[in-house]
Amino acid sequence: MKRWITSQWMQQAFFVGPAILFYSIVIAIPFFFGIYYSMTSWDGVSGNAVWVGLNNFSTIFLKDPEFGQSFWFTTRFTLTAVILNNVIGFALAYLLSLPLKSRSAIRTIFFLPNVLGGLVLGFIWQFILVQGFPGIGKLTHLSFFTLPWLGTEATAYWALIIVSVWQGAGYLMVIYIAGLANVPKDLIEASVIDGAGKWQILKNIIIPLIMPTVTVCLFISISWTFKMFDLNYSLTSGGPYGSTESVAMNIYNEAFGNNRYGLGTAKALIFFVAVTFITLIQVKLTKSREVEM
Repeated sequence: MKRWITSQWMQQAFFVGPAILFYSIVIAIPFFFGIYYSMTSWDGVSGNAVWVGLNNFSTIFLKDPEFGQSFWFTTRFTLTAVILNNVIGFALAYLLSLPLKSRSAIRTIFFLPNVLGGLVLGFIWQFILVQGFPGIGKLTHLSFFTLPWLGTEATAYWALIIVSVWQGAGYLMVIYIAGLANVPKDLIEASVIDGAGKWQILKNIIIPLIMPTVTVCLFISISWTFKMFDLNYSLTSGGPYGSTESVAMNIYNEAFGNNRYGLGTAKALIFFVAVTFITLIQVKLTKSREVEM
């Protein structure tokens, strides 16, 4: 018996040990170091990290209005982008689940923007919004193309929304397509025979049955948009005048721009707790609406 237990422990250590070691080095240990540095005034350069306790957190909540502004912008951006990403992603998935001749090619076209990295995507759209749209506006005289897309707070906000949805809706579309493929066809056929319309089928059958997929898509899109940095950095750089600065970019500027790593780590820890809390609520709410097939 003792030899069997030892053999089991040896097998688990051999197969699971490397994964646990890698997880500890890459995630667990840096996380606990981050908690420690969030309570210091470390500048990232010197070897001494002066312990300040909870002073960094009181500074953030009481003396740093820029962090509150960036958090409010990120919340508004996340709410709008998550809704549009999921609505458009589901609409595309629903349409491309129909028996269309070229649906495979169309799926590829809509998914393609997700292949591009956020930094590259931001610089490409910066050129489109600054150089391409004004040129189209001169030819067509449409006011939509002559707007100062990166020049005002409102237009820069919507520029980020447009690019974020353009990139993310195709990815969610693929997940929704997989969810729609699992909806029983005989159930839909029976509802059609009973006289149910397309809207009734969508509302009362399809959406309740794909709620696990909705849970996954909402979780992914919320975490994406809340943690947005690369697109924000390359497209607007937080401008104009910091009006589109996301929380991730505020943390980056605090740590690497102002060399206040302790304060930046404290902001990151607050951000981590907030995102965790929001995603847990979202998962609990959506899972409560799931039904068994």
